[in-house]
Amino acid sequence: MNQLFRNLELRPADLPPTTQAAEGLARRRWSVAEIEALTKAGVLDEGERFELIGGEIVPMATKSLPHEILRASLNLWFVLNSPEQICVAGSTTFRLSDDSFVEPDFVFFRKADGLAALAPKTALLAVEVADSSLRWDLGRKALIYAQFGIPELWVIDAVTEATHVHTAPGLEGYGSIRPVAVDAEVRSTAIPGLSVTLAALERF
Repeated sequence: MNQLFRNLELRPADLPPTTQAAEGLARRRWSVAEIEALTKAGVLDEGERFELIGGEIVPMATKSLPHEILRASLNLWFVLNSPEQICVAGSTTFRLSDDSFVEPDFVFFRKADGLAALAPKTALLAVEVADSSLRWDLGRKALIYAQFGIPELWVIDAVTEATHVHTAPGLEGYGSIRPVAVDAEVRSTAIPGLSVTLAALERF
């Protein structure tokens, strides 16, 4: 095996060395630890936006102004109105496995678990605000969240501000996907007491 794939410090021994793209060609499989080491060494820019999905680097789309305005409004609401025992992290690197991480706009977890222990088994709710990435977030990315057992996912369309509430995760995806209009209350089933009505948010 090529030395490139034998870095056991940064790669679990059972992590396959390659992935296979749609056209059948092999791709070098990266581990989360390797990406973190490359960033620390300055090979990858800390500000570069991408996610690691099954060992493959997936660039993230540039955020639009409507996305950022909505995200900022949601951030203020969530910080001020989340239940006392719940924490919310914004735009954090959410490590799902040895070769996958995503960067949701928000991810909720119990204070008792803490951010350092954030993992699929401790995450309660992920929120994605999507504009040009809407198809990806509702499709492949939602499937990823479901396969890792994230109890609830909200995908918010930054244009229409409709929220697609995903619950009942499984290997085939979420068993329930429910659209909620901008002027209706979105209420979490995973976090009792957490809700928001997008039309009522203060914008700044």
